[in-house]
Amino acid sequence: MDTTVPMLLITANVGSIFEDPDNMLTSWVAEFLKVVTEKRPLFMAMHCQEVGGKNYETCMAHVNDLVKLLLGSEELQCYNRLRVYLDEDFRPADKFTALGNFYFIHKDLDNITLWDFDESKFVPVNDKQIHAGSIEEITTKEKDKFPQHFFPDHKWSRKGFIRTRWCINSRVFDLINIHLFHDASNLVAMETTPSTFRDSRERAFDYLLNRFETDRYQTAPHFIFGDFNFRLDAQSVVQRLTTQTTPVYVKTSKNELKKIMYQEKGNEEKIVLTIEKKLFDHGDKHTEAFIVDNGKWLEEFDNELQPFQDRLAEYPHHFPPSYPYSEDIRDGVVYMKTRLPAWCDRVFFSHSAKQLIDEKEELVYSVIGPEVCMGDHKVNYVRI
Repeated sequence: MDTTVPMLLITANVGSIFEDPDNMLTSWVAEFLKVVTEKRPLFMAMHCQEVGGKNYETCMAHVNDLVKLLLGSEELQCYNRLRVYLDEDFRPADKFTALGNFYFIHKDLDNITLWDFDESKFVPVNDKQIHAGSIEEITTKEKDKFPQHFFPDHKWSRKGFIRTRWCINSRVFDLINIHLFHDASNLVAMETTPSTFRDSRERAFDYLLNRFETDRYQTAPHFIFGDFNFRLDAQSVVQRLTTQTTPVYVKTSKNELKKIMYQEKGNEEKIVLTIEKKLFDHGDKHTEAFIVDNGKWLEEFDNELQPFQDRLAEYPHHFPPSYPYSEDIRDGVVYMKTRLPAWCDRVFFSHSAKQLIDEKEELVYSVIGPEVCMGDHKVNYVRI
């Protein structure tokens, strides 16, 4: 983007903070504001997933607490215009995404407009507007879920997108919040390369990109940032971790695989790795193995973007996998032993968007709260 318009693009899966708001909301917001103060963007976009948390029926009320903390902070008083879109109405399963888009516009930024998808024209942004609850009728955003046949087992979950289109200093671009399907089972994820879960994500993401390229709105440069749920090639990572082991397979009474334990060769008492449906335990070396040198050794297994490299790009990430961190407020640098860590939370951009980025300026692709508990997902951002 033009050097006079520094931008901050943030993706934040916020599900955890609504599960324990008394302990997590304040510290989460404090870390967020530190980065805003340091980077001083004139335009800031934050895309949130899992708004209201996993227990959204009971925790959705806490979303307003987050909004109040942000808007009441001294650090954000210089942002005199605002657009917020919070998809909070969980009653219609075929529409609910639990996505939230926050856009902050600095008082020193002029010449900015927002696209109205019904009127097919740009409209002024002169005030603060918060759209919450049911936002189906709000026309300055496009929101949808993926068609049901894309969902694993055809079961609805909170997966979809929200798109907005902006014009700053006569430069038009789209900002897209996305949440793709997760890996439901570690055991299934490591059965094949690529996994069946990756195939589901790839089909849905390809559908979405094709939609943006062929719909009735003229294609614009775009930034897509959210929780892609992109995972490492589990089968290959497990092979790397267990080269000097012997696998032991534990089955249920119905002869279904329940657990795999990898015993160190010559020392059956030492279990190097244990895998269950929702357990991935590398023993005493668990966090160290994935966080050392920012997880650089894992990059060769991080390949879900490859099928889309002709359409999208990403800056190199020099931070460890963003998920799954401990949700213990006292510890922000330990991985939970539930999943193979992965870079789920990403900021991608179309190749056409490169013309909007002044690469002579410092480009930062980093983490908010690297040593603080931010929930099970770290908050990632790009400053351009």
